[in-house]
Amino acid sequence: MKTIEFVDLKTQASLIGDDIKSSIDRVISHGKFIMGPEVYELEEKLSEFVNAKHVTTCSSGTDALLMALMAFGIGPGDAVFTSPFTFIATAEVISLLGAVPVFVDINSDTFNIDPLKLERVIEELNKDNRSGLTPKCVIPVDIFGLPADYETINKIAKKYNLSVIEDAAQSLGAKAGNKMACNLTNASTTSFFPAKPLGCYGDGGAIFTNDNRLNEKLISIRVHGKGQHKYDNVRLGINGRMDTLQAAILLQKMIIFKDELKKKERIARQYRERLNGLVQFQKIPDTFISAWAQFSFVSKNRSKIMKKLETNKIPHAIYYPKPLHLQEAFSILKYKKGDFPVAEKVADTILSIPIHPYLSEEQIEFITKTMVSAFN
Repeated sequence: MKTIEFVDLKTQASLIGDDIKSSIDRVISHGKFIMGPEVYELEEKLSEFVNAKHVTTCSSGTDALLMALMAFGIGPGDAVFTSPFTFIATAEVISLLGAVPVFVDINSDTFNIDPLKLERVIEELNKDNRSGLTPKCVIPVDIFGLPADYETINKIAKKYNLSVIEDAAQSLGAKAGNKMACNLTNASTTSFFPAKPLGCYGDGGAIFTNDNRLNEKLISIRVHGKGQHKYDNVRLGINGRMDTLQAAILLQKMIIFKDELKKKERIARQYRERLNGLVQFQKIPDTFISAWAQFSFVSKNRSKIMKKLETNKIPHAIYYPKPLHLQEAFSILKYKKGDFPVAEKVADTILSIPIHPYLSEEQIEFITKTMVSAFN
């Protein structure tokens, strides 16, 4: 049996490698390595894919979040509500702008931010005049590829006059009802890090919006806050441009993207059928479709499962072992263990196993049988 990869980019490259090389050669030939035609073509393709009016590509998923916050004018004295169960980038960009990340515990079934707890935290902050913070924005995270409950979150945000940024770094290709991820709120961001559902061969990201004025700000922020030309700077911005070479690679990967999503959905169903009753799966609400950035579950027997997987050379990972409120980088916020019990419990029991389009039936059977054996 072929070696099992956690993310199998080599097999993908063997299938479309020649097309990618041709795309790279075209970029080398025309020489427009910064903001070349492939960048704008990719933005059009992404816009069509998620049915968003505007797409602004950028240099990474982290910069996408940063640019979105900048476009909303987030800064010192502002409170931005987000999940403690995510990668640090989500809260990091808030702090980099001088704003304060205010964490909200997650739902024990979906692992996404809990809307009921969100409203409670907003109300508590509004009552606490000592904080000196002004609630401004919410950044839910579509964890492991599953969109958060934006129908409820958007209503709460409207009630309290907050902006919402969908952190869809893991969920491009997912759906909530009849709407695509990356088009579920005021602004959405995604990442093209190689291991993401749609990944390039380096770093890259994008911001999606249907707001004309917001998009104009994003285009300006992407290139040092430019106005009419690059030496006309109307605001502070960043060097956030996507490399043309990465756009060229993503254009080829988009051709097979829908097929890859379907294959991962099939594999996820097989996992759920074969492991049913042994572990607690992430709950996928009715009418929702995950992009399956990860196939994750929780189990009090995590250590035992990991040992079996390691013995059989099956790759696995823990996303995320330490919630953000317990990270040293955020010690200034004065959170402590026990503040977000659901996130802490999930972090202590979560485990991810391989899910990519190129897993064979033999590999799927081997992975699931190995896991079942951990309970015998």
